[in-house]
Amino acid sequence: MKISVIGAGAMGGALVEGLLSSDVFSASDITVADPSQEVLDRFSTTGASITTENNAAAEGADIVCVVVKPWLVENVLKGIKENLDYKKQLLIVVAAGVSAASIHQWLAKDDGSLPPLFLCIPNIAIAQRASMTFLVPVGANAMQTRVVKDIFDELGSTIITEERLLAAGTTLASCGIAYAMRYIRAASEGGVELGFKAKDAQHIVEQTMKGAVELLQASHLHPEAAIDLVATPGGVTIKGLNEMEHAGFTSAVIRGLKAGLR
Repeated sequence: MKISVIGAGAMGGALVEGLLSSDVFSASDITVADPSQEVLDRFSTTGASITTENNAAAEGADIVCVVVKPWLVENVLKGIKENLDYKKQLLIVVAAGVSAASIHQWLAKDDGSLPPLFLCIPNIAIAQRASMTFLVPVGANAMQTRVVKDIFDELGSTIITEERLLAAGTTLASCGIAYAMRYIRAASEGGVELGFKAKDAQHIVEQTMKGAVELLQASHLHPEAAIDLVATPGGVTIKGLNEMEHAGFTSAVIRGLKAGLR
């Protein structure tokens, strides 16, 4: 099975990195297309094929991933339309806010045929095979959907969802990466105030967050139940949590998430 990734910017490049480190594809089965040779050079020694021609990438691939900025999707899809084989290829579009209806309008052929389509929203942790990815199958059958989901499950965790929830998924998981980074930064700075060197403070916070996530995943506890395991009555944990809540911690997080939908 061969896969082509058209667009090797931040997200496209992260996808390629994840694919290269997975066991799903060999490097020789991956083609990376981007108009910038400088961008492509980072993949030149990996064994993947590189090209500045989108049509060359689209031809012969079993799966074509278009990973470009939303305002570029129309031009890219129209540019490769005649090179796509709707009967043999699967199309994945990674672009926030681009609807299936628009994609269908751009790709419909004279006979009305359309490709099996997947709207996809991963996050940049896909480079480390740790993405939270949302998939919306459009005109794809169960077998095709299983193939695509299996690929992204190798690159993290995948949810099959509805198109109406993609924006919410974007703010919760894609923007959420940045929100988590901001907490790490804030907690690390707090660690410096507490007396740790900056590098040590960041390491402590990173490992603590990793531990919290792995604890929840292993135990399936609700976060509040897990907090109860740590928060001794009258202890420092509950005092710290209450101070954060007095400053609007939970409200700020929810407001930030909702702001991403405006």
